[in-house]
Amino acid sequence: MYNKKTTPGTQPATHLSQEIEGSVQGHRDGHGFVIRDDGEGDIYIPPNEMRAVLHKDRVRVRIVRQDRRGRPEGRVVEIIERPPQPIIGRLLQESGVWLVAPEDKRYGQDVLIPKGATGAAKPGQVVVVELTEPPALFGQPVGRITEVLGEVDDPGMEIEIAVRKYGVPHEFSAECLAQAKELPDKVRAQDKKRRVDLTDVPLVTIDGEDARDFDDAVYCEPAKVGRSKGWRLLVAIADVSHYVETGSAIDIDAYDRATSVYFPRRVIPMLPEKLSNGLCSLNPEVERLCMVCDMLVTAKGEVHAYQFYPAVMFSHARFTYTEVAAILANTRGPEASKRKDRVKDLLNLHDVYRALLVARQARGAVDFETTETQIVCDENGRIEKIVPRTRNDAHKLIEEAMLAANVCSADFIAQGGQPGLFRVHEGPTPEKQEILRNYLKAMAVGMTIGDDPKPGDFQAIAEATKERPDAQQIHTMLLRSMQQAIYTPVNSGHFGLAFEAYTHFTSPIRRYPDLLVHRVIKAILGKTKYALPTLPTPGEAHAKLAKRLAARVAAPGTKPRKDVKPPSRDTQAWEAAGLHCSANERRADEASRDVEAWLKCKYMREHLGEEYSGVVSAATSFGIFVTLDAMYVEGLVHITELGGEYFKFDEARQELRGERTGIRYAIGARVRVQVSRVDLDGRKIDFRLVREGEELLGRALKDKGAGAEGSGARKAGGRSGGRKPEKGAGPSATEQAGLTRERAARSPIQSLKASVKKAVAGKSSKGKARKPRRG
Repeated sequence: MYNKKTTPGTQPATHLSQEIEGSVQGHRDGHGFVIRDDGEGDIYIPPNEMRAVLHKDRVRVRIVRQDRRGRPEGRVVEIIERPPQPIIGRLLQESGVWLVAPEDKRYGQDVLIPKGATGAAKPGQVVVVELTEPPALFGQPVGRITEVLGEVDDPGMEIEIAVRKYGVPHEFSAECLAQAKELPDKVRAQDKKRRVDLTDVPLVTIDGEDARDFDDAVYCEPAKVGRSKGWRLLVAIADVSHYVETGSAIDIDAYDRATSVYFPRRVIPMLPEKLSNGLCSLNPEVERLCMVCDMLVTAKGEVHAYQFYPAVMFSHARFTYTEVAAILANTRGPEASKRKDRVKDLLNLHDVYRALLVARQARGAVDFETTETQIVCDENGRIEKIVPRTRNDAHKLIEEAMLAANVCSADFIAQGGQPGLFRVHEGPTPEKQEILRNYLKAMAVGMTIGDDPKPGDFQAIAEATKERPDAQQIHTMLLRSMQQAIYTPVNSGHFGLAFEAYTHFTSPIRRYPDLLVHRVIKAILGKTKYALPTLPTPGEAHAKLAKRLAARVAAPGTKPRKDVKPPSRDTQAWEAAGLHCSANERRADEASRDVEAWLKCKYMREHLGEEYSGVVSAATSFGIFVTLDAMYVEGLVHITELGGEYFKFDEARQELRGERTGIRYAIGARVRVQVSRVDLDGRKIDFRLVREGEELLGRALKDKGAGAEGSGARKAGGRSGGRKPEKGAGPSATEQAGLTRERAARSPIQSLKASVKKAVAGKSSKGKARKPRRG
C-alpha cells in the first residue's frame, strides 16, 4: 500500500478530485484503466502511475484531470487489495540477472528473480511465480519460482498456461473428491421415490461425435392441443441437484468454477467425473434421474401448456447430429435402416422443430448465420486442420427444443414468485445504435433502426440484405451492435431471442446457473422457498460486493443511481451469484480463445512466407484484420502494409480508405495475403498484402484518372446527376470482388506503389506527396 500527494498547482476542481474504488486492468502498452465499482466509465491510468500497481489490483484513485476527449485520468492513492494470484511467464537471463516475462502482457513489467529463488528452472522454461516484493514507482516486482511447467513447446503447455493465467480452477478440493467417491455408482431404489417413471418412454440423446457428457434427452409424439393437432414434447435434463446438495463440498467447487471450460482435446469440468460422465450423464440403456419439462406445442409452434416434474428415465439411444441429419434427409437410407424403431420419433421431433421455427420467425428473433470452427489436433496436441462446424437440422432441432424448455423454466420461476437467475440480453446501447444507424445510411441499405429497436428490425435488415455482395459485412455490423448476455435476478427479457423471460435450465452438468434454476423449480414444486447459501466469492469480500450491488440493482443497462435504496440480503446474494457466474463465463471464453490463438500461432509458424486468399473481417484505424479462407485463421495487415499513402478510417462505413487512390478496405472485401510474422507470446499473426492489393490499387488509380479526364463527375465539387459525390469515393474492395479480373502480368507491388506516388504527385496542386501514415 502506498499514498501519494497531488503535485501543487495540478489539483483539479472539487468534482474531479473525488476518490473512486475499482479494479486495475492493465494494457500491454504500459498504461491501464480502473474499472469502477459503481459502474461508471473507466478511469485512465498513465504508464508512470502503472509502475507501482499490477493488473487486477483493487485500488482507490483520485481523478486529477480530463483528457482532450473528456475521459477522466486518475492517480492511484491507495492499493486496497492485491489478489494472491500467481504470475505465469518464461524465465529469462539478461546480463546475469534472472527475470520472468509474464505471459499476460497486461502486467506490463518483468518480475525480478533473486539468484536463490529460481529453483530447478532453466532459461526459456515456463514457470509459476509468487511475488515476494510488490512493484514500486522506482523498482520492479520481485518474486520466487514455485512451479516449473516445462518447455514452451511441450504438448498441452498452452492449456497449462491458460488455466493459471486466467485463474481457472482445475483441481478439485480433497473434500469434493471424497464426497464424490461416496456417491453411488447407479440409481438406487430409494432415489426413485416420488418420481414419475419414464423408463418406457423412448427418450434419446442427440449430441456431437466427441461428446462425453449427455445432460439432455428428447422425445416427441403427436397430440391433441385443444381441438387442433399439435405435439407433446418432452425435454429431460439430468437431475444434478439430487446429488449436489446446497452448500456441500461439491457445490462449493462447482460454484467456484461456475462453468465447464472447453479446450481442444481437454475439458475442465464443473463437476467431478463420477457425476459429469457417470451418474448425471444420460448414457444409453441405463436408468438416470432427471427433471422433465413436459410441453404441449401447437401447430403454430406456441407452447400451449407445460409442467415440470422429477422423473427416472432410460435413454433408448445415443444419436449424433450427423446420424440424425442423415436419417431426416433419407428415411430409407443406411443410417435409417440401423435405427428403424426410432425413425418415426425423429420425424416427430423434426415436425415440432419446424413449428417452433415458425414461431421463432413470427417473434422476429435474431438469427445470424455465423461460421464456427473446430480445431483438430493430433496426439501431440499440434493442429492438423481447422474445419468449419456445420449446423444441420439436427443441431437446430435440439436447439429449438432447449429454447422451449428454457422459456418454460423462466415463466415457471416468474409465476412462482421466487427469486432466481434469468438469462438477460439487453438491446443495443444508444451509442451502438447511433453507430449502426450511421453505418446503414452510409452503406445505402435503405432500412434503419429506431430509438427503441426491436429484434424483428434487426432480422428484417438481415433478411433484406442477405443477397447483397456485402451481406457478410452488414450482418457482422448487426451482430457487433449487440450486448453480451448476463445472469441476473432482475428480468428484462432476452433481446436476441425475442423472449420476455428466459433462463438456462438445460445444462446443469456444465453451468452452475442451470443447477440453481433446478433447485428453485424443485422448491416451487414442493411449495417451499429455496434459500441461496452464502457461498464464497473469490477475489472479493462480501462487504465490498454489497457496496457494489447497492448501485446495481436496477435493470441491466440503466445508469446506477447514487440514491438507490440498498437491496435486501436475499437480492444481494442472487445478484452476487449472477455477477460471479457471468464473470466466470467470460473467463472461460477468454481462456478458450487464448488457447486457440496459441495453437493457431504455432500452426502458422510453419507457414511463414506462404500466400493465402482471405476476407477482411474487421477494419480499424491501424489496419485490417483478414481471415484466411482455407484455415479460418485471422491476422493483421498493418496500415503501413497497405500502400504508400495516407489511409483514413471511416467509422460510419467501417472501412479504411486511401486518400489519393480512393481504394477502400471494408469488412467482406476479398484480398490475398502472405504470412509475414508470427508472435507466439503476443498471440499475433501479421500478414502482408500481395496480389489483390496490386489489382485494387491499379483499378482505383485508373478509375480516379478516368474521372479526372472525363466528365468531371469524380472531381472535387463535381456533379453527376445533380448529386455531389462523397469525398474520396472510389471502388470498394467488396465491389471489385465480384468483377471479372484480367490476369495480365503485373509489376511487383513496390514498383506499383512508387509509380502511383509519382503519378499522384504530378497531379497534386501542391506538388507534394504526403508521407505514408505509420499507424
